[in-house]
Amino acid sequence: MKARYSRPVVRHIVLLCFSALLAIPLAVAISVALSPVEAIYTFPANFLPDHMEWSNFYDAIKRLPFLRFMLNSTVIAIIATTGAVLTSAMAGYAFARLTWRRKRLCVLLLLASLVIPAQMLLIPQFILFSSLGWVNTYKPLIVPAWLGGGAFNVFLFWQFFRTISRDYDDAAKLDGASHWVILTRVIMPMAKPAVATVALLSFVYHWQDFQKPLIYLSDFRTYTVALGLRMYQATGGSWMNLVVAASLVALVPVLVVFLTVQHHIGTCARTITDRN
Repeated sequence: MKARYSRPVVRHIVLLCFSALLAIPLAVAISVALSPVEAIYTFPANFLPDHMEWSNFYDAIKRLPFLRFMLNSTVIAIIATTGAVLTSAMAGYAFARLTWRRKRLCVLLLLASLVIPAQMLLIPQFILFSSLGWVNTYKPLIVPAWLGGGAFNVFLFWQFFRTISRDYDDAAKLDGASHWVILTRVIMPMAKPAVATVALLSFVYHWQDFQKPLIYLSDFRTYTVALGLRMYQATGGSWMNLVVAASLVALVPVLVVFLTVQHHIGTCARTITDRN
């Protein structure tokens, strides 16, 4: 009996230790963001500043138009995430429910695309988007998400849709439902864990993306959070407390999205694992 209850206790203690270890960088970042600039470079370092400068957060978002950068990133992330969830769900439904010639070849191409480094596509994509006149616009950052949503997202939906019984499809077809109706009104409501997982991964990817905005955006007013932070580091000089404060502010939307959908993440993983 003691061994039965001691194992969960030990497991939770180990998890708490690892959680505390992973929380140390965040705690240090908060300490630096609340410290006066002269206190950051003192030795020995003082983890708890004698005087907390809460005004650092206000200064961090006012020295540069940081709220404008966050608004730009929010628009890009929301539109791109919507497209990624919708189109990857459509492709995943096709792989899970439909049958066509050369389907195995399409599956191999999908799996092969997972191992192609994204850097290999930078030059072809830039040539294509430049010929379309999309440079210095948000289209190169948004439109690709509406063209399948990424191979991994398609694969995730495909595997999750396989866990849903086809009896629901058959019942909907008896009522005259089309594939679009089955997907949007039958399958998708039952696949909330997969939708939440893909939405979270896509939002985080587009929110923190640095490479593509750096390549395609040249107007200061169109900069994203990632470019804004880099610009802050370049112009901020020795104001490390303001740089860290701006980074923490940029972390808030991602944290909100994660806390909103985090209870679905484990469900998605367990469902796919149990099915396979």
